[in-house]
Amino acid sequence: MPSINTIGRCVACAAVSALFIGGCANKTPAGGSGAPPPPGAIIVGEYGSMTGDQSTFGVSTDNGVKLAVADVNKAGGVNGRQLSVVLHDDEGKSDKTSTVATLLATQDKPTAVIGEVASGRSTIAAPVFNAAKIPMISPSSTNPKVTTIGPYIFRVCFIDPFQGTAAAKFAIDDLHAKKAAIMTDSTNQYSIGLSQFFAKSFTANGGTVVKTANYTTSDATFESQLTEIKAAAPDILYVPGYYNNIGPIAKQAHQVGLTVPLLGGDGWDSPKLIEGAGGPGGALEGSYFTDHYSVDNPDPHVQNFVAEYKAAYNAGAPDALAALGYDAVGVLAAAMKSVAAPSDGNYDSDDYRAKLRDAIAATKDYVGVTGIITLGPDRNAVKPAVVLQIHGAGYVYKTTIAP
Repeated sequence: MPSINTIGRCVACAAVSALFIGGCANKTPAGGSGAPPPPGAIIVGEYGSMTGDQSTFGVSTDNGVKLAVADVNKAGGVNGRQLSVVLHDDEGKSDKTSTVATLLATQDKPTAVIGEVASGRSTIAAPVFNAAKIPMISPSSTNPKVTTIGPYIFRVCFIDPFQGTAAAKFAIDDLHAKKAAIMTDSTNQYSIGLSQFFAKSFTANGGTVVKTANYTTSDATFESQLTEIKAAAPDILYVPGYYNNIGPIAKQAHQVGLTVPLLGGDGWDSPKLIEGAGGPGGALEGSYFTDHYSVDNPDPHVQNFVAEYKAAYNAGAPDALAALGYDAVGVLAAAMKSVAAPSDGNYDSDDYRAKLRDAIAATKDYVGVTGIITLGPDRNAVKPAVVLQIHGAGYVYKTTIAP
């Protein structure tokens, strides 16, 4: 997913705290929060923007990570040892991300690292972990650049060339759109990349991009761009940005009389998306976005995860960020279990991490909540996308698009 900005730290209820004591404790000395990990635990690092404007991204991912670690530990852990997560808040800031990555690599010395959500921050931290030979699995950084940084960098989500192509295919095949306008966050590499991939695929399949416009993450007013887009008379407006911008854009689109469906990417997925557009039945009603999974999927594996998440957090259905965090830990744990325990018990040695890296790279047909996960030679997940439609206070599954 996404590339910049911030996220808010979850305040778990007592039941959730009880669920994760000893299994996902955070480590205080190197800048994390919470109790020290239990003796003998295998340390898994996690970093993300746990405070800020995109707070739901980080909270959801962390919830999924904690739930997966709790499940692994309840099943006996890895080689009889418990996993314990050391979490760092990068505050959605580039300089903080670099600091956090260095702390994790040099002080916490985890066996592997989960993070980041945002592609821009992943590209900042990944060189640190790759140089330290610490496997890093991003749950949801979709920009192609992330895994090109080095052989120790992985992801369990699809990438933007596919996501942009999937959105264009849906626009043409399902919405029968012939003319599209594109509105891009020029400060966000996630948005820039998706816009480019969508435009390329849309035009290659017979569509016409009639207008392009830019905005920035910090903008609050979009009327001038939207007025020009309306004059171009598109059938759809593709806006692959983050949810905190999408609501205001949708409301102002209606204010200038632009009522065509909006189409976006996985950066829309947040409990606050609909709220920002005026609530249920508001300016985003009937619009669409590509995502990683649907809670409507009847697969027992998905429904068990949804039920467990609701019970653990006394919350609504988990979003795709939570599901991807859960799958990232699942892929990591499966790889760890396939590697012989180090004879010296040292799970943060270069030797063990190298073997773990090879095991992660060999991931094939892992049954995840977000689909069957196979990692290709580029360390990217090969998996389908779903398209969700905004309806009332939630999302309705529309279709699945295969790679």
